Amino acid sequence: MLLLLSHLLFVFLFRLSAAAAAAATGAVYAEEHHALLSIKSQLSDPGAAFTAWDPATDHCTWPGVTCDRAVVVELDLSGRNLSGPLSPAVGSLRSLLRLSAAENSLSGPIPRALALLPVLRHLNLSNNLFDGSFPPALAGLADLRVLDLYNNNLTGPLPCEVAALPQLRHLHLGGNFFSGSIPSEYGRWQFLEYLAISGNELGGPIPPEIGNLSSLRELYIGYYNSYEGGLPPEIGNLSTLLRLDVANCGLSGRIPPEIGNLRSLDSLFLQVNGLVGEIPLELGHLRSLKSMDLSNNALTGEIPPTFADLGNLTLLNLFRNKLFGAIPEFVGDLPELEVLQLWENNFTGSIPRRLGKNGRLQSLDLSSNKLTGSLPPDLCYGNNLQTLIALGNFLFGPIPESLGRCKSLSRIRMAENYLNGSIPRGLFSLPNLSQVELQDNILTGGFPDTGRSPISPNLGQICLSNNRLTGPLPPSFANFFGLQKLLLNQNSFTGGIPPEVGRLQQLSKLDFSGNRFAGPITPEISKCKLLTFVDLSRNELSGDIPAEIAAMRILNYLNLSRNHLEGQIPAAISTMQSLTQVDFSYNNLSGVVPGTGQFSYFNATSFVGNPDLCGAYLGLCRPGISNAGHSAGAKGSLSASAKLLLVIGLLLCSAAFAIAALFKARSLKKASEARAWKLTAFQRLEFTCDDVLNCLKEENIIGKGGAGIVYKGVMPSGEQVAVKRLPAMSRGGLSHDHGFNAEIQTLGRIRHRNILRFLFLSPTSMLLVSCPLFD
Repeated sequence: MLLLLSHLLFVFLFRLSAAAAAAATGAVYAEEHHALLSIKSQLSDPGAAFTAWDPATDHCTWPGVTCDRAVVVELDLSGRNLSGPLSPAVGSLRSLLRLSAAENSLSGPIPRALALLPVLRHLNLSNNLFDGSFPPALAGLADLRVLDLYNNNLTGPLPCEVAALPQLRHLHLGGNFFSGSIPSEYGRWQFLEYLAISGNELGGPIPPEIGNLSSLRELYIGYYNSYEGGLPPEIGNLSTLLRLDVANCGLSGRIPPEIGNLRSLDSLFLQVNGLVGEIPLELGHLRSLKSMDLSNNALTGEIPPTFADLGNLTLLNLFRNKLFGAIPEFVGDLPELEVLQLWENNFTGSIPRRLGKNGRLQSLDLSSNKLTGSLPPDLCYGNNLQTLIALGNFLFGPIPESLGRCKSLSRIRMAENYLNGSIPRGLFSLPNLSQVELQDNILTGGFPDTGRSPISPNLGQICLSNNRLTGPLPPSFANFFGLQKLLLNQNSFTGGIPPEVGRLQQLSKLDFSGNRFAGPITPEISKCKLLTFVDLSRNELSGDIPAEIAAMRILNYLNLSRNHLEGQIPAAISTMQSLTQVDFSYNNLSGVVPGTGQFSYFNATSFVGNPDLCGAYLGLCRPGISNAGHSAGAKGSLSASAKLLLVIGLLLCSAAFAIAALFKARSLKKASEARAWKLTAFQRLEFTCDDVLNCLKEENIIGKGGAGIVYKGVMPSGEQVAVKRLPAMSRGGLSHDHGFNAEIQTLGRIRHRNILRFLFLSPTSMLLVSCPLFD
C-alpha cells in the first residue's frame, strides 16, 4: 500500500513539474514574441522585410528568427534596408547566441540591454549609423567570441572594457571615430585571432604588448590613425600572423628586422608612411609572402638580394621611395609575380630581360626612374599583361612586336623615352586597349592602318605627339569612334585632314598642330559636337575657314594660326558663346574681324600676321576692304581727278572733325571713362582691375553655360575669387539689362550664408566678382 502511495505521489509531482515547465516555457515564448514585435515596431522597413512577421503566427517561423526548443537562439536582420534604433527589448531574448543587424542604417546608441544576453557569442552591428560611446556593460558578455562594430559613428576612447572578454576571437572596431591610444590591455587576449582598429582617429605609440597576442592571425591597425614612432619590434613575436596591415598611419623610423620572424605572413602592407632607412634583408625570410607593399615612404638603398627567395610573391610595390641601383635580374625570375610597381625611385640600369617570362605578369609600372636599355621581349608571354607603364626613363630601341599580339593589354604609357622604330602592327586593334601614350619619343613610320580589324570601344586616348611619324592618316582612322583625345602634334604627317574625322563623335580634344597637313579644313569636323579643344596650327592648310565650325557649341579653344588660310573669318563663329581663346594669326585672311559676341573680348595677338585683316584690333580698314571682302573695283587704280577730290574730301573731314572735337571734349572724356572699367564695390577691396583681368585665362575656367563663363582667380593677397563674364547684351554693356543691374546691387548688400558675397560689379565689361560662400 505504501509503495502504491509513493508511486502516485511521484506521478503527481512529475505532472506538476511538467505543468510548471510548460507554463514557464509558455511565459518565455510570450515574452520573446512580444520582444520581437517591439523590435519590429521601432524600425522603419521600406523594403517590407517584416511582412511575414505576423503577430498571429509562430515567431519561430519568421524570416531571420531561428529557434531551438521554442526559444530564440539566433536573430539575423542583416542587409534588410532597415533604419531607426535597435530596441532595448532585444535584451529579453535571453537564450540568444547570435545577433546580426549588419548593413542597415540603424542609428542611435548601442543598447545597453545587450548585456542581458548571458550566452551571446556572436554580435555583428557593422555598417550602420550607431553613435555614442561603447557601452561598458558589454564587458560582462563572458561567452562572446565575435564583436564586429565596423563602420559606424562611435566616438570616445578606444574601449578598454573589451579586454575583459576572455573568449574573444574576432574584434573589429575599425571605421569609427575612436580616439586616444591603443590600450596596453589589448595584449591580454589568449584566443584572439582577428584584430582591426583601422580607420579611426587613434594616436600615441603602438604598444609593444600587441606582441603578446600569440593566436593572432590578422592585424589591421592603419588608415586615418596617426601614431607616434614606428612599429615595435615585438610585432615579430606574432608567430601565427598571416596578414599585417599598418598602412597610412604616420609611422616613422625603420622597418624592424624582427618582421622577418613572421614566417607564416602572406600579406605585408606598410605603404603611405614615413619609414626610412634600407629595406631589411630579413624580409627575404618571409617565404610565404604573396603581397608586399612598402610604397610611399622614404626608404633608401637597393632591393635586398634576399628577395630572390620570395618565390610566392605575386605583388611587389616599392614606388615613391628613394631606392636606387639596378633592378635585380632575379625579379624577372620570380615565378608567381603578377604586379610590379617601382615608379618614382632612382633605379638605373636595364629592365630584367626575363621579366614577364613567367607568363603571369599583369601590371608593370617603372615610370620616373633612370632606366636605360630596351624593353624585354616577353612582357606579355602569358597574354595576361594589362598595364605597361614606363614613361619618363631613358629607354631606347623598338617597341617589342609581341605587344601587337598582347590581347590582354589595356593601357600602354611609354612617353618621354628614346624609343625608335615603328608602332607595332596590330597594337591599335587590340580588343581591350583603352589608352596609348607614346609621345616624346623618336618613333618613325606612319599612323597604324588597322584595316577592317575591329577597334576596342574602350580606346579613349591616343597620344603620339612629338615623334617623327610621317605619311597621311589611313582610311581606317575613322574606326576609332570611341576616342576622346587624339593628339598627333609635332610630327610630320602629310595629306589632308580626312573628312572621316567627323565620325569621331566622342572626341573632346584634337591636336594636329606642327605637322604638314595640307588642303582645306574639312567641314565634317563640325560633326564632333563634344570637341572643346581644336589645334590645327603650324600646318599647310589652305582655303576658307568653314562656317560650320559655329555648330560646335561647347568649343572653347580654336587655334588655326600659321597656315595659308584665305577669305574672311566667318561671322557665325563670333556667335559661339563657348569660345574663350582663338588664334587666327599668320594666315592670308582678309576683311573685317567680327566685333560682336566673344570676339569683343579677344585682342590683336589673335589676328596679327594677316595683312588684309582689319577692324577694332588691327586699325582702320584700307580703302576697298569691307565686310564683303575685296571688291573687283578696289583692285583698280583711281583717276587723277578722283584722287584730288578724295584728298580735298579728307582735308574737309579732318577740319570738321577737329572743330567737333573742341565742342565734344568733355563728353568724349566721359565716354572714355564709361568704356573703362566701372567698379561698383560692395566692400573695401585690396586688389585692382588688372588683378582681375589676369584671371581671364582658359586654364582658370571652372564653369560655363548660357549665363556666361566662370573663372577662378587668386588675388595678390591670396584671396580666392570667382569671376563671371556675362554674355554681351548690347555693345553698350548693360544699358538694356531689364533691371539686372539693380538686382546685383541688391544682392551685393545682402549678408546670408546661402548667397554669394559680391565684391564688385563691372557693368561695362560684363564681369561679376565674388568670394566663396560664408561658413
